[in-house]
Amino acid sequence: MANIPMRLWYTKSAPEINDFTPSHRNDDPMDGWEKWSLPIGNGYMGVNVFGRTGTERLQITENSLCNPGEGGGLNNFCELMIGCGHENISNYRRELDLDEGVARVFYDESGVTYRRDIFASYPDRVLVVRHEASEKGRISFTLRPVIPFLKESEAGYSKRGEVHVEGDTAVMTGEMTYYGIKFEGRFRILHEGGALTETDGGLRLENADSAVIVAAIGTNYRLESRVFTEHDPKKKLAPYPHPHERVCRLLDEACARGYDALLERHKADYRSLMGRVTFEISAAGYELPTDELLARYAAGEKLGYLEMVYFQFGRHLLISSSRPGTLPANLQGVWNCYDQSPWGAGYWHNINVQMNYWPSFPANLAETFTAYADYARAYMDEARSGADFYIRELMPENYTAPGTNGWMIGTAGRPYSINVDLRRDPETGAWGIGHSGPGMGAFTSILFWEYYAFTQDERVLRDVTYPILHDMGLFLEKTLVERDGAYLAKYSASPEQMIEGRYVAGGVYYHTTGCAFDQQLIWENQHDLIRAAALLGESDQVIETAKAQIDHLDPVQVGASGQVKEYREESAYGEIGEWEHRHISHLCGLYPGSVINRSTPEWMQAARTTLNLRGDKSTGWAMAHRLNAWARVMDGNRAHKLYRTLLSKGTFPNLWDAHPPFQIDGNLGGVSGVCEMLLQSQAGFIDVLPALPDEWASGRFEGLVARGNVVIDARWTDGRVEEIALTARHGGLVRLRCDRMDSACAVTIDGQRVEARHEDGCLTFDLPKGSRAVVKA
Repeated sequence: MANIPMRLWYTKSAPEINDFTPSHRNDDPMDGWEKWSLPIGNGYMGVNVFGRTGTERLQITENSLCNPGEGGGLNNFCELMIGCGHENISNYRRELDLDEGVARVFYDESGVTYRRDIFASYPDRVLVVRHEASEKGRISFTLRPVIPFLKESEAGYSKRGEVHVEGDTAVMTGEMTYYGIKFEGRFRILHEGGALTETDGGLRLENADSAVIVAAIGTNYRLESRVFTEHDPKKKLAPYPHPHERVCRLLDEACARGYDALLERHKADYRSLMGRVTFEISAAGYELPTDELLARYAAGEKLGYLEMVYFQFGRHLLISSSRPGTLPANLQGVWNCYDQSPWGAGYWHNINVQMNYWPSFPANLAETFTAYADYARAYMDEARSGADFYIRELMPENYTAPGTNGWMIGTAGRPYSINVDLRRDPETGAWGIGHSGPGMGAFTSILFWEYYAFTQDERVLRDVTYPILHDMGLFLEKTLVERDGAYLAKYSASPEQMIEGRYVAGGVYYHTTGCAFDQQLIWENQHDLIRAAALLGESDQVIETAKAQIDHLDPVQVGASGQVKEYREESAYGEIGEWEHRHISHLCGLYPGSVINRSTPEWMQAARTTLNLRGDKSTGWAMAHRLNAWARVMDGNRAHKLYRTLLSKGTFPNLWDAHPPFQIDGNLGGVSGVCEMLLQSQAGFIDVLPALPDEWASGRFEGLVARGNVVIDARWTDGRVEEIALTARHGGLVRLRCDRMDSACAVTIDGQRVEARHEDGCLTFDLPKGSRAVVKA
């Protein structure tokens, strides 16, 4: 099975349906963009490839091109139309090569074989489209960029723009008026042979031997603190220059390198990330087109190739939508074709953006988290103001000077603003919480502890992780009240749970004190803060208070049904809120947290009971959270059932997650779920194959990462592990557990036999930095 390519492929192009729909609310099963186009990207832009032969459509997204929520959120940057005029075709195939990050289209027409290679280069920040033909002089097409959704709005949400030609370059330029977002895209044709002329709204190439389209795009957005703290929308971007010079420079530099160099630079960069991890279980289904593969899998066939390719496709999405220097992946990553994007394609912090980054560290893509870390650094001053506001209005007795109340974040975020999730009662004028409590910020701070735990980077610990945990701890301590010996969040809510109506207008959120979501996540932040402070030798009043309160946060209570109680006041399961609610917020201490673990067997059993009562049926991302939770309770067969359900009922033909509509969090949560089935390390030891399903009885993985920055490879047959290899990027004590390997095993480090210790069910040994240990049955 070695060297089997990872790819999506199809025998037809994306259908020409709903090409410029004004809304995402369309249930047509043949929606060309959402269900059939193939996504590539470099973080700076996302591109959807339709693979058409008459007129190819490349839809381009840039994540800063936004209106506020009422005006539609993220907007469609450009529709690049490439008119080839090939209608009578045969031998058609299109594919997305996950090993190289290149989309390709192949077909025959009039005795000539045509090929297009399309990629978005991160090192050069450009889109590249290569046209080839089996005969010279047969490349002809019209290139026409279209600015979608131009409009005038009395409410200030206008979008204006124009397209013109400058020699061999088509240029689109314009402005989204609400924030004063100036944008520009430049599309140049490089060709061998043939003639290039200007045509209406674009360029026409005739009878070339080969051709390359190179595109650069940009806006005047900058990810800086003042963009969030400046509340006048017209002033947010006012100091920043028009993107014209930057876009021109990017395009000129890329074109000067030439196609071969652009391709090699792209592949070297992309492979350096994508090639780190291998996951192999079965090649069954490899020969099938992806849409047929998915349909047969949904009908019940065991097709391991789909399960492998879905995992690698999710890694491709994260690589393509979140890189250093870019905005982070939003609700749709870096892909949106709409004027009114679903939920604004925003950064939703009640699970969605966190789920985007769950696989970053275990799936060996730590660099992808840098984009979110930079985003958090930029919004932090506004988040401090949010904490000031929250404490002043809801806990005035704990309010101190501005900027000394920690930081907080509510549910919604945008590249231009965040909120604190407070609502004012229109009758009384009193402030209250929305649908989540103060634990929301701790849900986010977990990511920053993981940033250190997986990388062991002391700079990250001191400069990033510790300040975020510390100031979140400061805020959280101000939100607590003491009741019956426990410290509880005074204003508390379990995300999106309602007592009247469902998640629709007019529904009433359930508010309480000390719900499980808040208590568990507050515990996680304070636990991580105490660990970080000990590593750095730090101590102050915030840390001492965390130490005093940590054992009195009461994060888990077990109810009459044997369930983890979502609310302290419930007895039996389901007394409050929706029985089968999509969120499992009261299990965040199981995943992504760690307070529920092997050392708390009563809580683990209560978590299993809760998962059974909540049920598996849900939306795409919610199935992914359940998948991770079942892996954490070490039930491999149930986790695999969720994985099958996610692929069978929560996935479109192009493998995008079907919330519906498309949300990237389900894809990325699926990746982390597979990682958790294969490798866990949250309980203080490295646990190999903790939730292996029967269907994965034989297989191997390489390159997954455990906390402590240890890279793990494993190989197993008939459910028994034959070999585990561990490579220390940082070095230190290793505690290894594998219930599928005999205790009588041999350990070598860099080829030399060592005697490992057996302690508390773990094989324990020291592994120096850069060394490789091999454990064989």
